[in-house]
Amino acid sequence: MHAKNRVLLENYYLPGDLWARIETFVHAYNNERYHEGLGNLTPADVFFGLDLAIIDKRWSIKEATFLTRRMAHQNQAA
Repeated sequence: MHAKNRVLLENYYLPGDLWARIETFVHAYNNERYHEGLGNLTPADVFFGLDLAIIDKRWSIKEATFLTRRMAHQNQAA
């Protein structure tokens, strides 16, 4: 169940309980949840300018993975 649905379905008896749950949701939404519209980055990553570094690191990992697979395939074929 998504965090949003949990906020909507729970009963809150004290205003502080509701605020705490909203803060938890907002933190997760901005700092933990990847957004497809932001290139699978979090809003915090984009806001703090970490997006280019993250994308560069992803590309270097992807290239290294392709190289490893290519070498394994060549070794297997030989």
